[in-house]
Amino acid sequence: MAKTVFITGASRGFGKLWAEALLQRGDKVVATARDLSALDDLVTKYGDNILPLQLNVNDREADFAAITKAKQHFGSIDVLINNAGYGLFGTVEETTEQQAREQMETNFFGLLWLTQAVLPVMREQGHGHIIQLSSVLGLVTLPVLGLYNASKFAVEGLSETLAAEVKGFGINVTLIEPNGFATDWSGASALQTEAMPAYDAVRAAFQEGVSGDIWGVPEATTPAVLQLIDAENPPLRLFLGNQGYPWVKQVYQGRYAEWDNWNEVSTAAHGK
Repeated sequence: MAKTVFITGASRGFGKLWAEALLQRGDKVVATARDLSALDDLVTKYGDNILPLQLNVNDREADFAAITKAKQHFGSIDVLINNAGYGLFGTVEETTEQQAREQMETNFFGLLWLTQAVLPVMREQGHGHIIQLSSVLGLVTLPVLGLYNASKFAVEGLSETLAAEVKGFGINVTLIEPNGFATDWSGASALQTEAMPAYDAVRAAFQEGVSGDIWGVPEATTPAVLQLIDAENPPLRLFLGNQGYPWVKQVYQGRYAEWDNWNEVSTAAHGK
């Protein structure tokens, strides 16, 4: 059965790939972008099955208006994919206030506003699926991506809480956690801080760590996302790629070892 899917950041990368895959199989898609011309090819090819909307997700009022327009146009919103976001590369000390705030505005607050906007629609329907594009960096971290890490950790906490709150309304929540993929996330879409020489060695180590054949093929994610959308009981978390799960497992094993080593101190701190 065809679904109506609202997807942000559909002008490029994962957003456009997934939007086109949904349209190809007959779903209806509300595709948002800051530059609507990036969606002209999809409009020409798929006609009335796509509703292109110009949207800056940082604008809460515009987010609510976009959800209202989508509901009025197609009659329902079965799936929301909060895909819009970007990477900010730079150490914590290098990051300006404006850069930090803008990173959180797009990656976290934009997602929050659209989530809030769609919930009344999905509650009224008695069903829905909210898919949040997080990252493996919402579970573990890399240096030189501190604010990006923080934004995705925030998405993780918000969405896990949300899942418990809305399950009784028939609404599912899934966090998609990709590892690195060969999109322009680290290229044209990314921002850079002004480098401080004191961190040159940190940057060099980072570049060395992300070099080589670790990048996934973006097109290969499409079957997994379609399967997720069609799942009767979708998972709360879904890794994309073969790098994330073993990395997270290794890091968490180290965390458990450290917690165990300090557990006596932790327990004593309870006071009784």
